Amino acid sequence: MESIDELRSEMQALVGKSYKMFREEKEFIPGETLVPVSGKVVDNEEIHQLIGAVMDMWWTDGTYTSRFEARMKRHLKMPHAAFCNSGSSANLLAVAAAKEYFGWKNGDKIVTSACGFPTTLNAILQNNLIPVFVDVEFPYYVPTTSAIVQAIHEYSAKAVFMAHTLGNPFDARAISQYVPVLEDNCDALGSKIDGRMTGTLGVVATQSFYPAHHITTGEGGMVLTRHPKINKIVRSLRDWGRDCWCPTGKDNTCGKRFDWDFPCLPQGFDHKYVYSRIGYNMKGTDLHAAIGIAQLKKLELFVARRKENHDRLYGGLKAEGMEEYFVLPEPYPKSDPSWFGFVLTIRDKMPFTRNALTRELNIRKIGTRNLFGGNLLKQPAYAGLNAPSVGHLENSDKIARDTLWVGCYPGITDEMCDYMVDTIVNYVKVAEKLVSTNVEIMWE
Repeated sequence: MESIDELRSEMQALVGKSYKMFREEKEFIPGETLVPVSGKVVDNEEIHQLIGAVMDMWWTDGTYTSRFEARMKRHLKMPHAAFCNSGSSANLLAVAAAKEYFGWKNGDKIVTSACGFPTTLNAILQNNLIPVFVDVEFPYYVPTTSAIVQAIHEYSAKAVFMAHTLGNPFDARAISQYVPVLEDNCDALGSKIDGRMTGTLGVVATQSFYPAHHITTGEGGMVLTRHPKINKIVRSLRDWGRDCWCPTGKDNTCGKRFDWDFPCLPQGFDHKYVYSRIGYNMKGTDLHAAIGIAQLKKLELFVARRKENHDRLYGGLKAEGMEEYFVLPEPYPKSDPSWFGFVLTIRDKMPFTRNALTRELNIRKIGTRNLFGGNLLKQPAYAGLNAPSVGHLENSDKIARDTLWVGCYPGITDEMCDYMVDTIVNYVKVAEKLVSTNVEIMWE
């Protein structure tokens, strides 16, 4: 009779074989093969880990979750990590935990970027805090340290919470001398500034493991911190607001499960069912964490390939004189980004628009994205939001109008990079020749 381990090995081998057939590499045909803006890069290792988690029959957070958290802590040299169901949930948990830990009151002000993804901003609003918006600077797409410090002093802000845009870091460590910094590191795993990894520079950091990100768990996120009390609050909020800290499926870790005394509850009320916070269910699962364990082993290779692709796109466009037409991205001073995408902003008074170029790239099977929400204050969700800002946010407005990004994720090949460069350069050259006709160019 076969053992469980033997059956597991057989199943992993069969699934691996079918995966190899399904994922067989196909020839890249320019103009026919899609060049995605982002995506996951996986192999049999993810399948093996996932099958292992399935056969354990636990499925909620358990052994694989603890293992993934431990490996993320070791990689980032952070003492505490809590896996959850998304990066957006991680943002909400991080801000809520920081608010309790630091004693912030409703209406206290938090500095954030005007340009970015909405769930960074939403976590501030959902915790009844007031955002103070600062503009980003070209060619970095993050606010400068001086702008952030000005906002802190001008509005007596309690903290800073913002993202490292497309992997390009803001200087969280420099800002930490003024107020606590919360890092949205969802787009920047592997980035460094002053030789230190982003996600380790503030009091708390968040990660996303959505398939578009540096590593994936399918769906998933994480909150990392150096503060044990913040970690305890995060885990309580993530797990329904429980006062009990027992891992899922464990009982009586404290040794006095029925000996606690809480006002208004009967003496000895089961500590497993005491709720000290208004929480959520934002737990991750072992199935997702198993994928993350395999992905984390590949992170250094993924980061290196992202940098190579970004450099190839930058070098190709610069060699063709495209700086005349676009603001090309540059690393923030003293930083080494793990790029999430390659961003382009069309300069003023060019013979084409962002929308026209985007349509052309998509016709040519090149995926594109806007820089998330652009100036978030112009989004319908925030109409009527009465929040202060430093300056008039002109760059965020320009980004909403004139900025796009293309992919540099590890699944993109040199051939794909060169095809993207050629397509952009050819479009610009034709547009320049036809500038006198005053029409937008979209080839058929």
